Amino acid sequence: MKVLDGGLEGASVLVTGGGSGIGLGCALRFARDGAHVTICGRSEERLLGAVEQLRAAATGDVTIAHVVADVTDEAQIAAAVATAVRPTGTLDGVVACAGGSETLGPITSMDTDAWRRTIDLNITGTMLTIKHAAAVMARAGSGSIVGISSIASSNVHPWFGAYGPGKAGIDHVCQVAAIELGASNVRVNSIRPGLVDTDLVGFITAGGEVLDDYMACMPIARVGTVDDIAAMARFLVGPESTWLTGQAINVDGGHSLTRGPSYRAILEPLYGADALRGIV
Repeated sequence: MKVLDGGLEGASVLVTGGGSGIGLGCALRFARDGAHVTICGRSEERLLGAVEQLRAAATGDVTIAHVVADVTDEAQIAAAVATAVRPTGTLDGVVACAGGSETLGPITSMDTDAWRRTIDLNITGTMLTIKHAAAVMARAGSGSIVGISSIASSNVHPWFGAYGPGKAGIDHVCQVAAIELGASNVRVNSIRPGLVDTDLVGFITAGGEVLDDYMACMPIARVGTVDDIAAMARFLVGPESTWLTGQAINVDGGHSLTRGPSYRAILEPLYGADALRGIV
């Protein structure tokens, strides 16, 4: 990786889940810093729109590429890594951002198949990304991988189903990888975002009791931006953090100092008060 004035000029970076939200925000930050950027996700339409934004933002003569890939499919994530390697012959940074949840509600009403899909997307998807990216990095003797976790990993969010356990699994997989890969000078960390303004949480950021509760839990009481998370991802991938590995870093306005938010105002009308305390 050629580094000029703390930039990422000439680096090659892969961002999973890079078609929107935090993933796209991270990809834009890398492109502006002069990196070759490959994004992957399940929607080609979304990826194509993201590629247009990335090319408009990119600095220098860089390659912007996309791969349609489901991170739970090993062959597809291996293909995404191979595409990201092409511009330089190696891979300098990865942000494993693909994740999400199909579960929101009481555990006694949980859809078991939705639980399994959510766990698979978050934990297995991150593991497969690390598996294939780290193999390239270890051969080169350098690289940085960043998992995108959540404050729901460190602070219990009632009625969040598989999301919190899935994000906690991301943190743990990243820490295991950090220990194993340190001998090859490959660093692995994770970021735990708080409430960030993306389309997925528009029903919260639009206002109401749940947003009010989030604000009450934050010492710096504002909704985060994708740029807040991208700045930390950029730091962790860049040359400024070469002695930092195995860390799960909260970027959340201090929310992790208090408690998880309450979604009662949204869920009680859907499930009823009894269901929220486990009666089915």
